[in-house]
Amino acid sequence: MVKRDDYLPIIQIGDVLVSADIFTECFCCDLDKCKGMCCVEGTSGAPVKIEEVVDLEDSLDAVWQDLSAGAQSVIDRQGVVYTDSDHDLVTSIVNGKDCVFTCYDDNGCCLCAIEKACRTGKTRCQKPISCALYPIRESRLSSGLTALNYNRWDVCRDAIEKGQELNLPLYQFLKAPLIRRFGAEWYKALEAAASYFKSQA
Repeated sequence: MVKRDDYLPIIQIGDVLVSADIFTECFCCDLDKCKGMCCVEGTSGAPVKIEEVVDLEDSLDAVWQDLSAGAQSVIDRQGVVYTDSDHDLVTSIVNGKDCVFTCYDDNGCCLCAIEKACRTGKTRCQKPISCALYPIRESRLSSGLTALNYNRWDVCRDAIEKGQELNLPLYQFLKAPLIRRFGAEWYKALEAAASYFKSQA
């Protein structure tokens, strides 16, 4: 079912409520400029689903050499995840900043060690879906529905500029992770909803 809320900029696709700015805002990561700061800045790690924890633990052998000594120490002490002050399960962090799975290339760009290992065939584990979906944030509502919202963050200003230059809507930029999370048929419905929303604007 696709339903437009006449009072709030929200589109419902199945059991997922989608904020309309996911259709209207443009976005495209620009690592050359931002250097991957979304993996470093912030007060807690990336949200993790309970079913992702085992995969993260299983990926350690493949990524261990890419992790900093500080990250290795944190993982040895408390594991790959912890419960933050909001009672959310998140990736462990180093010194209140870096995700334990960060690594850096020769240009000082912060990368995800899990994604790096996955792309080179060292592991089948992918980075947490919350990371792949960013800057879309997923939350579970008391009604049982899932909500998708655009999380605006100053460190992503270069991504906004690049997205505007390319005229690339956020939902199109995140096509692959949205399909990973909700499936191809759901994404087709999302595309239809985007077209409908734009036609009604």
